[in-house]
Amino acid sequence: MEENIIIRNEKKEDWELVERITRQAFYNLYVPGCVEHYLVHIMREHEDFIPELDFVLELDGQVIGNIMYTKAKLTDENGTEKEILTFGPVSIHPAYQRMGYGKMLMEHSFQAAIQLGYDTIVILGSPANYVSRGFKCCKKYNVCIENGKYPAAMMVKELIPHILDDHKWLYQDSPVMAISKEEAERYDDTLEPMEKKYLPSQDEFYIMSQAFIEE
Repeated sequence: MEENIIIRNEKKEDWELVERITRQAFYNLYVPGCVEHYLVHIMREHEDFIPELDFVLELDGQVIGNIMYTKAKLTDENGTEKEILTFGPVSIHPAYQRMGYGKMLMEHSFQAAIQLGYDTIVILGSPANYVSRGFKCCKKYNVCIENGKYPAAMMVKELIPHILDDHKWLYQDSPVMAISKEEAERYDDTLEPMEKKYLPSQDEFYIMSQAFIEE
């Protein structure tokens, strides 16, 4: 049977389901529990949130995944600021992961981002999930964080080739990304209980999150 797939902008009536899918997708993946669903919960009200790039994927009439973007910025060596994008979380319900739906959401959102006039996306995540979508190590584009370091988990995608050439860039994400773990925990406690536990993926995340590319 042929799949009926629709990618559309999120509506308010999707909010609770999207948060639930995000929670199910990330619970215990990086740490015991997760904060990603709380980020989704607060992100929509933030000034850096971009509603036009907030998409859900419907499979046979049922929402099974979403992607959300906020503004971020790059500052070059002359102090010139450039408004760019970061996305996250991108969530697919656990029953439908590793089937290409996340890639569909990403590719759809990339085209929408270009239409809106954006030319660069910077993300933090597991490179294995993103290099096939055109993301490369941040050091290849001379994009660092405030201490001049190049995190192994930070990747860059140019939506317009060579747009970052010939500059050194400092990346800063939106303040909404600085999640209070205490507030996230309090929010999680109001939801249906899920068991917090250790998974090997947490060690992988720890290694990746602490790793930097050498100068």
